[in-house]
Amino acid sequence: MPHTEIDHRPQARLKMRIVFFQPDIPQNLGAAMRVAACFGAGMDIVEPCAFPLTDKKIRTAAMDYGAAISPTRHASWTAYQNSAEAAQGRLVLFTTAGAGEIWDFNFSADDRLLFGRESAGVPENVHESADERVRIPIREGMRSLNVTVTAAIALAEASRQLR
Repeated sequence: MPHTEIDHRPQARLKMRIVFFQPDIPQNLGAAMRVAACFGAGMDIVEPCAFPLTDKKIRTAAMDYGAAISPTRHASWTAYQNSAEAAQGRLVLFTTAGAGEIWDFNFSADDRLLFGRESAGVPENVHESADERVRIPIREGMRSLNVTVTAAIALAEASRQLR
């Protein structure tokens, strides 16, 4: 069996940020923290969440990766919109109602990738705030992907494009 060299050089940190809008499930938020940490992306949490941000389930899902990321918390959508984090790059909403497929979308290094609530997505005013709307195509008859899986797919495709 041929020997494969592993590239141990440090990977570049993405300037990109993932934005979770009022998450419903603590385990998903913890897993998303792990995804962001692994890709080197920043993370924003728009509150209120459906659970306390001290929930043990977040720490359990994030594992030891939680120490590698410090999400920025925003008390509301308005607070997020007025933040320094929201002043940079395009706001790209991932939605089942997205106009274009992820495979045809050209990411920019400073994009902010927005993911809605597991139970309800984002309200219309948030939808309208997005600069771009993207969807990940899935098999007909399926409702949607898990929000953390969607974030991982998005960061992986963005990283592939921007490498």
